[in-house]
Amino acid sequence: MVRWAAFSCLLVPVVLVVYGTSVGGAAAAALGLAAVTAACRVLLRQSERTAARARAAESAPPRGRRARIAPGADRGGRQGTGSAPGD
Repeated sequence: MVRWAAFSCLLVPVVLVVYGTSVGGAAAAALGLAAVTAACRVLLRQSERTAARARAAESAPPRGRRARIAPGADRGGRQGTGSAPGD
C-alpha cells in the first residue's frame, strides 16, 4: 500500500504538468501528497501496534494469585447472606 502511495506522489505531479499545471503547483501537490501519505503511514503503524497489544493481552493468561476474575463470579469465600443455617 505504501508503494502505491509513493508511486502516486510521483505520478500525480507528472500528470499535472502534462495537463498544463505549473511546475510549482505540481511540486506543491507532490509535497501535500507526501505529507498525507506519511501521516497515514504513521497512523496505520500505530493502529497495528495497538491491535497487536490488545490481541496479546486477550490471549495472555492471568498472572499471580490475585488476578482479576469476572464480575459476579463466585470466589469461594463466605457469603454474608444464606451461608449460616437458619438464615
